Amino acid sequence: MRQTKKSYSDFQLNIYKEDQMAINNIPLSLEEDVKLQGYKSKLAALRQDGVTKLADTKQLIYTTKKSKMLSQEAKEKLLSQYSKDVEAAKADAAKNKAEIDSLTKEAVAYVNDLSKKIENRVKEEENANIASYKAEYDKQCSAIKARLEERISKVNITDSKERKAEIDTIKYEAKSALFDAKSQFTTKVDRSKAAKNQAYVDHVQTNRSLRNGKTNFSENMKLKFTDYVNKFKLSKFLLDNGLYLAIIVFFIICIVLAPATGKGNLLSLPNIFTILEQSSTRMFYALGVAGLILLAGTDLSVGRMVALGSVTTGLILHPGVNIVKFFGMGPWDFTAIPMAVRVIMSLVFSILLCVAFSSFAGVFTAKLKIHPFISTLSTQLIIYGLLFFGTTGTPVGSIDSGIKDAIGGRWILGVSGGQLITFPKLIIPAVIAIIVAWFIWNKTTFGKNMYAVGGNSEAAAVSGISVFKVTLCVFIMAGVFYGCGSFLEAFRANASAGTGQGFELDAIAACVVGGISFNGGIGKIGGAVLGVIIFTSLTYCLTFLGIDTNLQFVFKGIIIIAAVALDSVKYLKKK
Repeated sequence: MRQTKKSYSDFQLNIYKEDQMAINNIPLSLEEDVKLQGYKSKLAALRQDGVTKLADTKQLIYTTKKSKMLSQEAKEKLLSQYSKDVEAAKADAAKNKAEIDSLTKEAVAYVNDLSKKIENRVKEEENANIASYKAEYDKQCSAIKARLEERISKVNITDSKERKAEIDTIKYEAKSALFDAKSQFTTKVDRSKAAKNQAYVDHVQTNRSLRNGKTNFSENMKLKFTDYVNKFKLSKFLLDNGLYLAIIVFFIICIVLAPATGKGNLLSLPNIFTILEQSSTRMFYALGVAGLILLAGTDLSVGRMVALGSVTTGLILHPGVNIVKFFGMGPWDFTAIPMAVRVIMSLVFSILLCVAFSSFAGVFTAKLKIHPFISTLSTQLIIYGLLFFGTTGTPVGSIDSGIKDAIGGRWILGVSGGQLITFPKLIIPAVIAIIVAWFIWNKTTFGKNMYAVGGNSEAAAVSGISVFKVTLCVFIMAGVFYGCGSFLEAFRANASAGTGQGFELDAIAACVVGGISFNGGIGKIGGAVLGVIIFTSLTYCLTFLGIDTNLQFVFKGIIIIAAVALDSVKYLKKK
């Protein structure tokens, strides 16, 4: 009988693999396939004077324009030649396009077929390896446990304390041995999983090179899926998503309890739109504070910023003479000014005032290294005192009904199931704010610098990033978001110095629940958005079910401490 694969030495195993490759006509890797190399060579030759030269020439044009070593005359001469090269390359690319497309399609189809065979072979081999690792690990564990029992049985110490100490030492050594065995087993299994994943990675990368760098959506999705499956660990999954799973269970319970207790359908379209409407203005506050948390900071002045902007908006957009006086000045009447101008005035003043106070806190944090907790707490107290002393706590009153409906009202969509369905207009600016914040965080140099400073400010400074400028700009950006949000807040309720009370806690909690780490440098805009919706939905569900408002704070507190605790555990594991 032929010797099995497991009994081969490494040298013999390589011979065995090469023998199998010859029998099955399957190479060990894509790089070793002669036909594939032929496809690559032919495609490279077809692209050399066309697509490839075009890309290289465009890079040369960019480099020449930016060069400070060349005179203007030399630049013009080179750029003139490069322009001719570009036209020639475009002509060559057009001439060979049909042949290149046909050959690429043929090559990709060949790679897909060949890769499937290679991936299946690798999968079989690594699954067999994992099974052998498991058997070896089980054998080691049994031996360690047997050795433990044997050593304990041989302890001949009469003194009870000494005997216990000796047994504890033996157990500790056995526990360490079991831990080492498990670590070795896990390392080997992870290596096998990585090999299976790498087989598909090679497949995708080869196809990309054949397409001259172009990606394929289905390949990218499968690549992410296979990478996730091969790297999946239940403990890590629960650590990353345990809180979300608990919240999902809570929402399911609320959805079931609502009709059972006669409260109605919680998942009705009007309820969903109401949750999104309540989330809309709070989204601005979370997007603002998210940047500060990314820098390992926080902002306790959010609620007062909301009051500041809302009162300003209410004063300007109030229909008629306003009853509020500020430090004895007033009352004011802005009705003589055109409404469009008043709206712009209220938005601009809200943003300017919020940016001014946010920058005030930012300077102390960026320049004097005062923790944002202190600088924003001071800002909160200053705004609080100015608003209450200046207005004596008097509500501003409602704003002009026409403009309130135009910006903060709802569009009627129709009737469904006997219910009037309306769409809140405030959702639109919230969506725009999310897009803007996402673009800043992910597509700008400033966004990358935010992550760098939040992750390690000292390393960022050494690499040439101005920590002062980044920190101050994050505070300014937060002020802009607060200003916009507080402007829109006035369209939801009558503004006063007490408007926005406690909003800073909801904004901070939403960011933490959304995965933006207090340790800095970790988080995504999508997390802050999800956190806002989760917290707003939580409050709405509890109110819908008639839960006492005071008890709602208990639920929020539990979620916040759970989110921060999980974040701390993940941070400690990384260290």
